[in-house]
Amino acid sequence: MNKSVIAAFILSAATSAFAAEVPASLADKNCKAEYPKASLMNEEQGDVTMAFLVGSDGNVVESKVEKSSGYKNLDKAALKALSACKFKPGTKDGAVAQTWTKVDYSWKL
Repeated sequence: MNKSVIAAFILSAATSAFAAEVPASLADKNCKAEYPKASLMNEEQGDVTMAFLVGSDGNVVESKVEKSSGYKNLDKAALKALSACKFKPGTKDGAVAQTWTKVDYSWKL
């Protein structure tokens, strides 16, 4: 058997033995970003994947773009708008805790 396959299996088995974590989720499903005017004029569209570190109070502590839409204006607008949204905090071992979560946002005309 290949040594790297064994190592990967052991690593994945070890991580599942640690804290059971449930990531935060967007509390307001209607939370939307305003389409940037320049992006509208240029007919820019795309999907952006963002990561949010959500505190135990449901507020965003840190945010970053994981995968760009291909347009800086769209990425910035989505990150800014969703960072202001309320999240349902995540849990670690059943207790409310600060966790990372990913959110995909689609810009379509």
